[in-house]
Amino acid sequence: MAAGRTRAWDDDGFDDAVPFLARLEKEDRLALLSLGRPLRYGARAVLMHQAEPSAHVLLVLHGWTKVTAAAANGYEALLALRGPGDILGEGAALSGRHRSATVTALEPVQAVVIDQNRFTAFLAENARVALQLLSLSTDRQRTTDHRRLQWAALSVRERIAVLLLELVRTHGHRTDEGIELTIGLSQHEFAGSVGSSREAVARFLAELRTREVVATRRRRIVVLRPDVLRRIGGAGTA
Repeated sequence: MAAGRTRAWDDDGFDDAVPFLARLEKEDRLALLSLGRPLRYGARAVLMHQAEPSAHVLLVLHGWTKVTAAAANGYEALLALRGPGDILGEGAALSGRHRSATVTALEPVQAVVIDQNRFTAFLAENARVALQLLSLSTDRQRTTDHRRLQWAALSVRERIAVLLLELVRTHGHRTDEGIELTIGLSQHEFAGSVGSSREAVARFLAELRTREVVATRRRRIVVLRPDVLRRIGGAGTA
């Protein structure tokens, strides 16, 4: 069984790992969901586009998405993975600004879409939900700050090892071969997540394959030796 969340009401983490819907009282959650309508997206479909005007927010019920932002020179950074219970697009909805990132489905996604005006009106009338949204925003910022500090102290090899271990913990499925990552990310997306080039990621993954630490397929990684990744991520050498 995958270690990640599978249902919107699961509450099995801390800080920004606790999804928005899991933070709400049942009556508040049901009231919020009743404001919207269900939508389904296919794998690789774009749910939101960077720089577009905000018109709605999305509450994810099933499936996982990636949040990316592109710079003017074409570099694309993977900012986060969002899944069951998470809210998307709330920042632009509250500020009235254009969206700061693109959200893409990594697998089939079921969500509830709520019109921006209905969402903001609901928050204005429900202080408990508004405070939980503020708490989520604070936790996400704290996580971002911690990651920025952590990445500054690590080499690219260490960053990739740490990222792989995080994905093993949150999206790992044990098989006869090893621990398969249930979220398929390309080398380009890995590079964007750790602030490196695709070439550097490709070289390190090739090294890990040679050492039989991981096995790779197209958008598929199986971790064979997490202990080696822990030594690389913890000490920088193995």
